[in-house]
Formats: sequence, structure tokens, C-alpha cells
Amino acid sequence: MSMQVSPSAIPNSDAASLSATLLDRDAYLTELLNQITASKSEGWLQVLRDRAANWVRHSTFPTTRDEEWRFTDLSALRQTRLIASLQNIVPQNFASLQDIDILPEAANSRLVFVNGVYAPNLSSVAGLPNGVVVGNLDVSSQPSVEKYLAQSEGALEVFTALNTAGIQDLAVVLVPKNVIVETLIHLVFITAGEEPSISQPRCLVVAESGSQVSLVEEYKNHTDAEKVYFTNAVTEIWLEDNAQVNHTRVEWDSKEGFHVGKTAVTQGRYSRYTCNAIALGGKVSRHNLEILQTGEQTETTLNGLTVIGGNQLSDTHSAIALNYPYGKTQQLHKTIVGDRAHAVFNGKVFVPKPAQLTDAAQLNRNLLLSSKARVDTKPQLEITADNVKCSHGATVSQLEDDEIFYLQSRGIDEDSARNLLVHGFAAEIINQIPVPSLREKLTQTVNQF
Repeated sequence: MSMQVSPSAIPNSDAASLSATLLDRDAYLTELLNQITASKSEGWLQVLRDRAANWVRHSTFPTTRDEEWRFTDLSALRQTRLIASLQNIVPQNFASLQDIDILPEAANSRLVFVNGVYAPNLSSVAGLPNGVVVGNLDVSSQPSVEKYLAQSEGALEVFTALNTAGIQDLAVVLVPKNVIVETLIHLVFITAGEEPSISQPRCLVVAESGSQVSLVEEYKNHTDAEKVYFTNAVTEIWLEDNAQVNHTRVEWDSKEGFHVGKTAVTQGRYSRYTCNAIALGGKVSRHNLEILQTGEQTETTLNGLTVIGGNQLSDTHSAIALNYPYGKTQQLHKTIVGDRAHAVFNGKVFVPKPAQLTDAAQLNRNLLLSSKARVDTKPQLEITADNVKCSHGATVSQLEDDEIFYLQSRGIDEDSARNLLVHGFAAEIINQIPVPSLREKLTQTVNQF
């Protein structure tokens, strides 16, 4: 796939010349790097690790003085001393599959990782078609793994590079040419342990030409206790020509946890990608969603829902880089913000001159449930093509008194009326998720908010 994206479209997509005098520029990053560095091995994977580690050693930790992070303060994370959490501690923490809440639609098509390490006794891939490869680092001999792993644009963004530098294991989904996977694939990433720790889940999905697959990617804490930890997750999704991927990502980490996630999607011509991204947990969470078009007539649908309260901060940054004509993108991101929580949305769509006849729409809608709740929103279009149909917008609102009064006049009490309006606001996104059991669970979560 040829890539014509400009360096400004997806941050840190180009490597700068690295000087030996700039090694270990940031003590905290160096400490994290020392924690997660894997034992040395031979071959292409070690080359990837070394290259990424070298970049991290030349980088600095993001602060609010960086434009891309100006609303998201990571100082609380920087003040937290973390240890690596690489060991697979499944036996002493999980008595049965019920402990990890498996989706019934994926009873025989799931991969479970604990602290980023594959848990074979909790996984099952018996229900998948012949030729579909679903596994962990043990399948790294597959040519597609070496061809695609860590090759997405933006691979040198600091947290992405940190993840690559410490790859110990990864979830792999490879769908062969013209294969339609009708069974849902469930990827579960669990953080477990008592001490503040860092885990780095990694996922690679390759849908070859003409194939179709649906998957759910979940991040969660293994107990109801609000533990302090840092999850640094990276998922790369490659769609070859005319492939179709329906992707649901749900993050419900501990309310004291930190979560930084990257979803890097590369779309070949005529491909169709849908992402339903749900953010519920984390003291501080950030999702970077980056789409790169490498062929004409792609379709991209991005649905997002953030539901936060207390003192949570949730940040969604998306970048859609279009380089070819006839592309179509639709993005709708909604946030529900209560108490003193803070939501951030920054969505960019790049439409350079070659991307004629592009149809792009972007909308961010925000519902504030408290006078102290806060949202910073910045939908953004950068267009140099002259024959396109593009729109963007943002709204910030509170529950309307007249709507609540109307429902009360129909015999509904005030609290139920508020809950009904909040549910209606979220349902537009939740209903797009093609997994009934997950839709029901998310609906219950929103209703209890």
C-alpha cells in the first residue's frame, strides 16, 4: 500500500535524525523504558523494539504546553511510580470464565490477555473458519505479522513507540482473502495486580482483500476495587482492497487508572471500516484514533460515546487523512459529563487536493449534567481540494427544563425523567453496536450513571 499522507496529518509519522547527545531526555520515560524493556532476542522483532526504544530515549513526556495535549494533564501519571506487570497471573486471580464476563456471542472466538500476556486457559478460537489466524505472538512466523506490525503511520508517537519497545506479546487476527467471518471475535485485555503497574496490550488485525470481520476490543480492571495502574494500548488495523471491518472498542478501566490508547487504521481502496469507541473508565484516559486512506472510494464510520463523572478526564483525538478521491467519512462523537469531569474532543479531517469528491461529515455533541462539568471541543477540517462535500460542528448543552417538565406531566418523576433523557442521548451510539449483549450492558451502565 503506498502512503501519501503529509507529515502534519498524523503526528510523529516521520523519524527525525537522532543525535547521541539527546539520549534519555526525560527521566520518567527512561524509567518506564527500563521497566518494560524485553530480554534481547534475534530477528525482526528485536529490530522493531530497538528502533522504538531509541525513539523513546530521544522523546519527552507530553505536557499541557504541547498543543496536542494542552487540555489533558498527565502530571498525576508522571508522579506515579509504576512497576512492570508482565507476568501472567491468571491462576491466582480468576476462578472461572464468569470472572471476566465473556460475551455469549463470542463464546468460542475470544482471546484473553492479562497484563498484556496471553491467557490460553481463558481463550478459545474453536469457532472460527478455516484459514483465519487468531492467536498471540506464537503466530509471529506468519508473513503478515512481520509485514504489518508497527508499520502504521504515527508509529513514532511517544506512547506508541513505548509500547513497541516493550512488546512481550500481542493479539493477532489475520483474515485471509475473500473470507467472511460471521462469528464475532472478542479481544479482552485485563489489568490485574495490587501494586501500581504498567501494562502494554498490543493488537494487530489484518483483513485481506475481500474479507469481512467484526471484533470487540475491551479493556478492564479484574476487580471492582479502584486500582491505580497505567494501560498503554496500541491496536493496528489493516484493511486491504474491498475489505470490511466492524470494530467496537470499550474502555472501562478503574476510576483511578490511567489509559492511553492508539487505534491506527490503514484503509485500501473500496474498503469499509466502522469504529464504535466507548470510553467509561479511567481517572485520565486518552484515545488516539488515526485513519489513513491509501486508495480511492473508502468508507469510514466513526461512532463515539464518552460517559464520565467525578473528577475523570477523557480525551478523544481523531485524525482522518484522505489522499484519494471518492472517500466518504461520517463521524459522530457524543459525551455525557457529570460532576467535575472534563471531556476533550479534537477531530481532524484532512482533505488535500488529490482527494476530490470527498464526502466528510463530523459532529461532536456534548451533554453536561453539572454546572461544574467541562468540555473542550475542536472539530477541524483542513481542505485544499475544490470539489468536496464537507461539514463539521459541535454542540454543548444541558438537560432542558421544559423536556423534564413534559415528562413529569406524563407521570414520570424527575429523576426518571433525567435518566430517560440521558439514555436517549446515548442510545444513538449504543444502538450502532452489533452485539446485543454488549448493547444491553452499556445501556444498563448509562442508566445507572
